[in-house]
Amino acid sequence: MKHRSLKISILVRVFSILLVSFTSNEAVAESVPKWIKNNALWYGQGDISEAEFLNAIKFLIEEGIIMLDTAEEVISETMNATIVIPNGNFDVAGSGFYLPLNLEISTNTSVTWVNDDSVPHNIQSQDELGKVSDLFNSPPLNTGDRFEFTFEEAGVYNYYCSFHPWRVGVVTVK
Repeated sequence: MKHRSLKISILVRVFSILLVSFTSNEAVAESVPKWIKNNALWYGQGDISEAEFLNAIKFLIEEGIIMLDTAEEVISETMNATIVIPNGNFDVAGSGFYLPLNLEISTNTSVTWVNDDSVPHNIQSQDELGKVSDLFNSPPLNTGDRFEFTFEEAGVYNYYCSFHPWRVGVVTVK
């Protein structure tokens, strides 16, 4: 049943692309060739394979029958994410880690570190050699304090607390 649901989902998406493509070129539904409609139907019914169906779509794109917008839209919207410094994070024997330990985000995301521990912490960015870099560095954060930084470029960013150097974290920006 899941496989059929997936097929129907793909079919709806492809048909949506076809509809948008033809609509953007001021075509009407009646101008969609019957063989295209039949291929979509046969694929949805499981009469043709996914490879056959995708080859038909590929042909339509290569022949310029389906036009895809290739310009990438730049999204300037800033997203937000939070990393929590949990209570007990200062204890070298404790199990308190940054939550999450590896935050995965997209570019232009503002990350806020929140100190929920009972002692001060700071956030120090590190270069690839583990040395403190100037990219983002917070002042001491008391309980409840916050520090924010917006990641504008893709990459892997390591950080740690210089007061408790055994506590390290990673922000992965894609």
